[in-house]
Amino acid sequence: MTPTDTTPPIRLLLCDDHAVVRAGLLALLSSTAGIEVVAEAGSGEEALAMAARVRPDVVLMDLQLGDGMDGVEATRRLASGAASSGAGAAEEAAPRVLVLTMFDTDADIARAIEAGATGYLLKAERPEELFAAIRNAAAGRTALSAPVADRLMAQLRTPRPTLSERERDILQQLARGLGNREIARALFISEATVKTHLGRIYGKLGVDTRAGAVAVATERRLLG
Repeated sequence: MTPTDTTPPIRLLLCDDHAVVRAGLLALLSSTAGIEVVAEAGSGEEALAMAARVRPDVVLMDLQLGDGMDGVEATRRLASGAASSGAGAAEEAAPRVLVLTMFDTDADIARAIEAGATGYLLKAERPEELFAAIRNAAAGRTALSAPVADRLMAQLRTPRPTLSERERDILQQLARGLGNREIARALFISEATVKTHLGRIYGKLGVDTRAGAVAVATERRLLG
């Protein structure tokens, strides 16, 4: 008997709110050597409950799960070991989470990675890429679709905008929905000064609207 014959299969939990997608993944993975689908879940809450019950090695997680807990929050709880049950459950028993989604925006990728996802794969990938990503995730190695890796590299190459303390103050007021006159009163400065700072903020963030400035600042965690 070879060492491969004695290696236990990777225990996989599928989480997707579309039953047809789960059925397709189950059919695809059931014929794959070394991978065993031990449970399915249609929501984030169900994924947590099933993970506590079956203790998978890897959770294949969609991001958009309809009503209730989304994939990012479910990923955060799974990666932190929150789904573990029983006294003295070790932190290392937490499953690896591999995101499988059709969404590839910078915000989605950042939220998933920050939540603790081991990898981020797009549903457009070939089956072989999915199999390899599951094996890499089970081994604790990062698994990324090529477009996702390209986006992450682009983010790393782009310098994080540096805002002055006054610009941060104005952004905070923008996030509260205040207009220029209200911001001027709140910060004891003139409306002309507010407009000048807004122009600089827009330039640094690469936007041309108030809503765009707030969205980018929130995404890049500049409002903390």
